[in-house]
Amino acid sequence: MAMLQHIQVKDLVIVRELSLELGAGMTALTGETGAGKSILIDALGLALGGKADKNMIRSGCDQAEINAEFDLGDAAEIKQWLQDKALDSEGECIVRRILVRQGRSRAFINNRPVPAALLAELGSKLVSIHGQHQHQLLMKPSAQRDLLDAYAGHGALVAKMRQVYQEYRRKQQQLQELQHQSLDRAQRLDYLQFQTDELRQLQLLTGELDELAAKQRQLAHADQLGSDLAALIQQLFDDEQGTQPGLARACVRLEQLVGLDKQLQPAAELLDSARIQVEEAASLLQDSASRIESNPQLLEEIDQRLGEIHELARKHRIPAKALPELLDKLCAEMEALENADITLAQREQEVRDLEKATHAAAEKLGKSRSKAAARLEKTITESMQQLGLKGGVFTVDIAPLPEARISASGADQVTFLVSTNPGQPLAPLVQVASGGELSRISLAIQVATANCSQIPTMIFDEVDAGIGGATAETVGKLLRRLGTQSQVLCVTHLPQVASQADRHLQVSKNTKGKTTETRIIPLDEKQRIEEIARMLGGVNITKQSLAHAREMVRS
Repeated sequence: MAMLQHIQVKDLVIVRELSLELGAGMTALTGETGAGKSILIDALGLALGGKADKNMIRSGCDQAEINAEFDLGDAAEIKQWLQDKALDSEGECIVRRILVRQGRSRAFINNRPVPAALLAELGSKLVSIHGQHQHQLLMKPSAQRDLLDAYAGHGALVAKMRQVYQEYRRKQQQLQELQHQSLDRAQRLDYLQFQTDELRQLQLLTGELDELAAKQRQLAHADQLGSDLAALIQQLFDDEQGTQPGLARACVRLEQLVGLDKQLQPAAELLDSARIQVEEAASLLQDSASRIESNPQLLEEIDQRLGEIHELARKHRIPAKALPELLDKLCAEMEALENADITLAQREQEVRDLEKATHAAAEKLGKSRSKAAARLEKTITESMQQLGLKGGVFTVDIAPLPEARISASGADQVTFLVSTNPGQPLAPLVQVASGGELSRISLAIQVATANCSQIPTMIFDEVDAGIGGATAETVGKLLRRLGTQSQVLCVTHLPQVASQADRHLQVSKNTKGKTTETRIIPLDEKQRIEEIARMLGGVNITKQSLAHAREMVRS
């Protein structure tokens, strides 16, 4: 059995240092009023991700620390959770919380630092705390529905319901967006058609812009290019001072000198190469000069073409080169809009199919809830008789949600109805007037549904308030029976409940000077009898109260 094995508390509220070993079954925590019986529950709540409060740090200390060690046993779900979060440690589960007066609290799982939210997520799987505040929680319809689902084991059905409903809502939202878009679709299509027609008429080809710009520059400077090239060619070929004739004469003269000095051969070769390159350059210049034309009409046409291109680019506020890409984008949008009717029809069919699936999932969950409600009614009604509510009746009313709505939790509105006396009409739990009656009904509900949970440790914090006599003994037996399935810790002020526990812890508060300290110690059989006798008779323990306590413990 998975359970809480050990808890260690240091410098928390009025606890200086506390170390407790815990076992299976039912453990009772008792002590005088004001001794701090709930300090262990508060410490465990902090260790499992509860809200950090620096005021809980012991006066005069800089920090408080709580460590809790769990034996996971066969708790496969928790082991898998730890593995998924990369927090497993050979089957161990040790949680730690440190409160710091001058800084932020810190949380650890198996010695790895984690956010408090992650610690709280793990804590909800390890421990469930049932306190007097549970009475208020039970007043909420959502809590009543969740309890019924937990009792019925509806985890898979509820998950399926939520999944189908969320997908239905997502597709429904997409459909609404498409329907809204379709209202403006015709107008948008007309506008896109005008834009694409304008871009197609331009017929701008890839690379055309650069070619037009180059041709424009050439035509605009044709006269200058022609005269400058003619002058340059003249300079290269002038008979007297031209570069080419000069190089030719130099090559002939140097060739003659090579005959006298062979070391001049490399210079002669370089000079001859220069002559050849000059002649080739001059040939290219002549070729270019022959192609230069002065064509004012063509230049005007190019200027007009470039003007149209840049004007359209300015209109769309993009570079001229991006116009072909814009045309492709607008055409794609037009195609999508033209096919919108098909997409809209498909989405409408998807929504209809998901609506049917949602109703089917809600109907299946509702039928299962009705079957489970009958079992829960019988179980809690029987518990009410045992808890002193003779003739009391518990009923689960399952009605459709207002306006036949469906939510992620199904289509049912679950309401717990009770009648605490024979002949009294059934009324919602929230209308139960007596605090004692509400406490007993709440306890019956909690006990009936607690063993449906996979949570290994359950804590009951004074849930027996307002109960006494034979009813209190019944409460103790119910908690002891629950302890055969899970680990149960019960903070109680009733000897009838404490006497049913498998083990007993006593909480005491000691004041020495200006220092107050709470201690929790395990009791042996003799000490336990004395504690129950105290709970029976007060400060003065008599032989009769000891005998009564001994009988209660051993019965």
